[in-house]
Amino acid sequence: MINRKAPLVSAAACAGLAVILVAHVASGTRSLLPTAARPAGSGTGSGSGTGSGQSRSSTSSGGSSSSSQVSGSTTGKIEQYGYGELSVSVSVSHGKITQLNMGRLLTADSYSQQLAQQVIPMLRNEVLSAQSAQISGISGATYTSEAYAMSVQSALDKLHVK
Repeated sequence: MINRKAPLVSAAACAGLAVILVAHVASGTRSLLPTAARPAGSGTGSGSGTGSGQSRSSTSSGGSSSSSQVSGSTTGKIEQYGYGELSVSVSVSHGKITQLNMGRLLTADSYSQQLAQQVIPMLRNEVLSAQSAQISGISGATYTSEAYAMSVQSALDKLHVK
C-alpha cells in the first residue's frame, strides 16, 4: 500500500528546515575570535553578567600583577546567540583556568537546551585544555561555541588573564 501522505510530510519537513535556516542566517554570523581579538565596536553580547560572580584577583608581589599570579573568579558577559543567551563563570588560580560553570543558560526551545547540554561539557574541556578562550568550535553548535568562547574571554579580561 502506498502512503499518500509521505510526500506531504517530506515537503512540510523541507519547508520547516528552510524556515529554520533562513532564521539562522538572518540572525547574522559571528566571529569565533574572542572579544579581545575583535576590532573595537564589533561586540555581539549584551549585559554585564549575573552579579553572582565578583571579580577577585590577587598577586604575590606588592606591585604589578602578571597573568601567572592572578587568582579569582568572575562571570563573563551574557552573550546573545541564535538560540538563547549564556554566560560562563570562570575560576583562575595562579593564572591557570581551573573551573568553568554556566552562570546563565536560557534557550529558545527544548532542542536547543538538549544541544547545549551535550556541547557545553565539550566546550568546557576545550577551554581547560587550551587554557584559553581561543578554542575550536563544535560542529553543529557554532553559535553556542562562539557565545561560550566570548563569555569566557570577557571573564578572563575582567580577571586580567592574558
